[in-house]
Amino acid sequence: MKKVYDALNNIEAHLALHQLQQAGIHAYIEGEHLLGGMGELPAIGSICIMVNDQDEAEANEVINNWDNIEIN
Repeated sequence: MKKVYDALNNIEAHLALHQLQQAGIHAYIEGEHLLGGMGELPAIGSICIMVNDQDEAEANEVINNWDNIEIN
């Protein structure tokens, strides 16, 4: 499995996951359930999106396209 995205929070993780699923890429969120135990420690970097090794390049393309969308 390869990490393709570090999310700032659960919402961002699920948005990224949905984009990958819409593109037909099997992915999952890792670290989502650790947030409750973080306490006052920063949670950045603890939630990430994982994909199969063979899907890494396509997943990176999907994530980059999604992450660069300008909202007016």
